Amino acid sequence: MTTIKHILVPTDFSAPSDRALSMAVDLALTFKARITLLHVWSMPNVGYAEALAWPTNEMESAARRTLSEAQARVSERLPDVDTVLQLGRDWQVIIDVAKERAVDLIVMGTHGRHGLPRVILGSVTEKVVRLSPIPVLTVNVPLEETT
Repeated sequence: MTTIKHILVPTDFSAPSDRALSMAVDLALTFKARITLLHVWSMPNVGYAEALAWPTNEMESAARRTLSEAQARVSERLPDVDTVLQLGRDWQVIIDVAKERAVDLIVMGTHGRHGLPRVILGSVTEKVVRLSPIPVLTVNVPLEETT
């Protein structure tokens, strides 16, 4: 039987991510595991001149604050939770952090996009599922929330 001692939960602070985090906390309590809560932020895909105008310090500070708030909520139920905030390509950072931190399971939400939005935006979850050497548990949005 696989032992789960460390769970990575990537979050974009959306409802699907919150559902995944809730499930990860339940799993962590069941298996006496710890959680690493990860948020990956990135710069918009713009040219050099436009990038100079982006308030990157403010963006990072806001992400750090929101991640800290999420950690505080989780800590009410599970004291063993830490956070990682990193700049980069989301799916790649998720896999890299999972390997670096020797996690046993990745639990992440999926937005359930279909058709053109999925083609244009891609699917971070899909890439992680396909490329991760670590098991990934995906948590979807209930059907009634997608309509």
